[in-house]
Amino acid sequence: MQDEVREKSVALTIKVGKAGGRLTAGLLKWAIRKYLAQAQNPKIHHGKQTVKQLVSQGAGVQNIEITGKNIKSFERVARKYGVDFALKKDPAQGKYLVFFKARDADALNAAFAEYAGKSLNRSAQKKPSLLGQLSHFKEIAKNLTRDTAKNREKGGVEL
Repeated sequence: MQDEVREKSVALTIKVGKAGGRLTAGLLKWAIRKYLAQAQNPKIHHGKQTVKQLVSQGAGVQNIEITGKNIKSFERVARKYGVDFALKKDPAQGKYLVFFKARDADALNAAFAEYAGKSLNRSAQKKPSLLGQLSHFKEIAKNLTRDTAKNREKGGVEL
């Protein structure tokens, strides 16, 4: 009985070993095919990226210097126009360098025009401060007279 069990377990181990080897070989072949396909067609990044990724795309790169006050609003506008760009901060001057592809110059000019228009409109339209409005309404509330008469039906005294 024990010899029979031992023979079946050895046979099962051999079958599992062969199937596992085939599975491993198949997975290795699949991984090599994927690696070679990726090497032939590298991924092209779009939108915001690093300077290294932008330069590796092979197009000529230009740059523009901007201040760092509203970088997020510039990023939104650049994404809207589909500009591939990279930001690099210059710590000595506190400004940003925007690198972009030479072929994106027209799109970047349009993006900068819209960005400048938005930033000028934002500074021109100053909203009144909430604290100022609150203090104004507090003064109005202090000047209102209160009606001190109470309702007799509820048992209160009328003053």
